[in-house]
Amino acid sequence: MKYSIELKSESSRDWIEAALSDIPALLQDHADCERKASAMAMSFVAKFPNRLEIIPELIEIAIEELEHFQQVYELMLKRSISLKNSMTEDLYVKQLIGLCKSGKLERFLDRLLIASVVECRGAERFKLLYENIKNDDELKKFYHELWAAEAKHGNVFVKFALNYFDQDTVYERLNYLMEGEAKIIANLEIKAAFH
Repeated sequence: MKYSIELKSESSRDWIEAALSDIPALLQDHADCERKASAMAMSFVAKFPNRLEIIPELIEIAIEELEHFQQVYELMLKRSISLKNSMTEDLYVKQLIGLCKSGKLERFLDRLLIASVVECRGAERFKLLYENIKNDDELKKFYHELWAAEAKHGNVFVKFALNYFDQDTVYERLNYLMEGEAKIIANLEIKAAFH
């Protein structure tokens, strides 16, 4: 059974250049993304407390994402970069959620698969950063280590979905969401942010 997924499009060179041109803004956005990822994992626990097969791993993911937030925050402190005063709405995630079906079961499936898509895009961008960072060994190492940790999360959410839905349903829906994500990412404003 295949858990891994491949993005339908690659991040552009323009995104890499924008990200590397404003490291403080990138780190502020990254900190927000890690907090949101931790909250997202816990929201599954809160909304679906009867899904006992996935709750232990969801809690582990929430803790790991919070630890990643702590790591980003410590890196920011060393560089005298503050957190943003408020977290802004993530238009990328909002547009992905707009692709969700409305039925309770269908929405549960779509939200799991959207979590997978978001994690895979994040891992891709961590990898691009560590491959392209020059003259900053600390930051390069940081993103290399995070890429190794985050790359598995996309697969975990597909595995979660396969606990409750048949393979054809999961992969058909995942393909639809991945195609939608490629269009969304292509039309996002390019800036020093992960989405």
